[in-house]
Amino acid sequence: MTRLAIDHEYLLAVLDKLLRIPSPTGYTDPVVRYVVSELEKHGLKVELTRRGAIRAIRKGKRAEGARAIVSHVDTLGAQVKQIKDNGRLAVVPIGHWSARFAEGARATVFTDSGSYRGSILPLKASGHTYNEEVDKAPVGWEFVEMRIDALARNKEDIERLDIEIGDIIAIDPLPEFLDNGFIVSRHLDNKAGVAVMLAALKALEDDQAETPVDIHFLFTIAEEVGVGAASILTHDVASMIAVDNGTTAPGQNSDEFGVTIAMADQTGPFDFHLTKKLVALCQENEIRYQKDIFKYYRSDSASAIEAGADVRTALITFGVDASHGYERIHTHALRSLAELITAYSVSPVMIKRDFKETSGVKGFTRQPIAEAEQDLSPDVEAKELEAKELSD
Repeated sequence: MTRLAIDHEYLLAVLDKLLRIPSPTGYTDPVVRYVVSELEKHGLKVELTRRGAIRAIRKGKRAEGARAIVSHVDTLGAQVKQIKDNGRLAVVPIGHWSARFAEGARATVFTDSGSYRGSILPLKASGHTYNEEVDKAPVGWEFVEMRIDALARNKEDIERLDIEIGDIIAIDPLPEFLDNGFIVSRHLDNKAGVAVMLAALKALEDDQAETPVDIHFLFTIAEEVGVGAASILTHDVASMIAVDNGTTAPGQNSDEFGVTIAMADQTGPFDFHLTKKLVALCQENEIRYQKDIFKYYRSDSASAIEAGADVRTALITFGVDASHGYERIHTHALRSLAELITAYSVSPVMIKRDFKETSGVKGFTRQPIAEAEQDLSPDVEAKELEAKELSD
């Protein structure tokens, strides 16, 4: 086995800290600073892009053909759309989530001069006033508003508070860590993925593990709005594994226990060979796993490919119930993911041709096809040639 022991208490402590740092897309500076501090504690030198995406490289035997592990630090949130005459705020979502889950949420709006607490409420929030109309109200962002916990009876009062259109709103996570291993909170997507990566890094450092190639630990800041890993990869990276949530729901095969390996998302299949390697590592290291396909989902890997990165990509996930709402996960999945990352990091490179961005057909990968579909049946000489190519 090549998986390493994971510091479970560290993983949960980091996750708790991450959840308590507001980081809706567009307001990620505080969480970036925290993640940088953790990376530096583990001895890594950190590079930030202009906007704050994080790259930290753990050195291996060689830089070429590097492996990347990526999660996103940004979460869902909202913005001020309009200052209303009744002293409330009209809001629009950051990222894709239903106003159904916004109703009743406690939140913070950040202004140039400070912040204010408040609640997101339906336009008709009082049963004592509206009676049965409360239950008949439609669901949608145009049917909710934010009530500020300050003297705000009209538009002029709000303006005196220095609240402006475009100000960002962070939604309270309300985390609960239960004794039976379940964790319930908003924003587990993808604070849990970040915690998993940091725990895997700690395990590699504690064990002083040697890796065949550099491991790039990447943290993006705008995945929830589709940008993700579009501008964080270097040309040395040959493969990238995204760590994110998998949806447990009827019709899905994801689970809150073990690793859920995504075979495809709405952008298409993940890399054939990298995915098979991850499955094999789970089998060899006795890590519980299942496979799934996500029809209405994309991750950091999609943004990297769409930006033109020629890398193999895969997606490993922790099963989450009620994604983009009041989410629930289990610590078993988090530990399993961290173990798989360590096993992958120290595993040998099988496709050595990937050390170069381009090369000839020698050593190029092969995918199995049925004998009946082949022009010629492979003979012993062909098999020996294939083995030689892979070993070169």
